[in-house]
Amino acid sequence: MSGNDTREHIKLSARRLFAQRGIDGVTVREIVAASEQKNSGSLHYYFRTKDALVRELIVDTAQLIDDRRNAALDQMEAEGGPRHLRQVLEVLVFPSINLGEANGEEDTYLRFISLLALQNRGLLNEVLEGGLNTGYQRCLAHIRRLVAAVPATVLEQRLVFMSIALRAILAAREASLERTETTHAFWSAEGTLGNLLSSLEGMLCAVTDP
Repeated sequence: MSGNDTREHIKLSARRLFAQRGIDGVTVREIVAASEQKNSGSLHYYFRTKDALVRELIVDTAQLIDDRRNAALDQMEAEGGPRHLRQVLEVLVFPSINLGEANGEEDTYLRFISLLALQNRGLLNEVLEGGLNTGYQRCLAHIRRLVAAVPATVLEQRLVFMSIALRAILAAREASLERTETTHAFWSAEGTLGNLLSSLEGMLCAVTDP
């Protein structure tokens, strides 16, 4: 196995463990064992520290998702849009799925990020704010424009609710679809993602209490 292959194998093994138990629940020794490295210092050799490895794992897929979102928004804005809230929600959701190597394949990234947000939100935000959430921020700006009828303070709360809910829902979907040899009746059902979009739309646009 080449040095680059070994590096990627360690990253994959670490992300799988982090997705199951969070970064605080996984030791360097366990990552080395899971990646089948004979040299106990292999993680230090390739990444120096566990923290540096976690940061790189965040960047890897966050950059992919951000690029997808920005590309979709660039096209919409070039055509005078987005004109409808649902279009923006599609840009939030669809770039965050099919993150595996094969087309239509899921990965462990969303579960990794979901647990990291609970255990060490400061670290996650620090890395993402280094230019990896520009597409997400553009989506929020469009939502604020398109949902102007909802009072600003109420909408800001709902945007936080939406972020938490979306991360948890997509992490649950990822876990259920991990085994590609079987079909998951709920997540594979026609219209499921459309219903998710409608639920998010309802969360943002619901009539406020008098």
